[in-house]
Amino acid sequence: MVNLGLSRVEEAVAARHPGLQEYAACQSHAFLKGIGAFITGFGAAFALQKLLNRKLPYPMQWTVLLAVVAGSAGSYAVTRAETRKCSDLWLFLETGRLPQDGAAEPSIRLDSPESREPAPRRNRYGDVLE
Repeated sequence: MVNLGLSRVEEAVAARHPGLQEYAACQSHAFLKGIGAFITGFGAAFALQKLLNRKLPYPMQWTVLLAVVAGSAGSYAVTRAETRKCSDLWLFLETGRLPQDGAAEPSIRLDSPESREPAPRRNRYGDVLE
């Protein structure tokens, strides 16, 4: 068993995926950035509302609620962007290529009908006929 953060991973899995440690570190960093963005967004929204509360008074519960919503939205945006970078890193570590234009390559490529071989004939039980 290999320790990967707080969880343990089988050695066979870790051997098949040599970039697992880097990916886990990247994801951990992304989540910590998201937490930081939440705290910053909450604090900024709360302070801004306290300044506006002098001109437009409303209850404290609405101030906190709006600050939580603003912090959550900012945190989501930051975490999503950082997680996308980690996904690109994982694809690079596994395949040696980066996804192009933010879109993953299709896993199935359809060739032209002329270049395809005809499918083998099968009987009603699914056996290939020669």
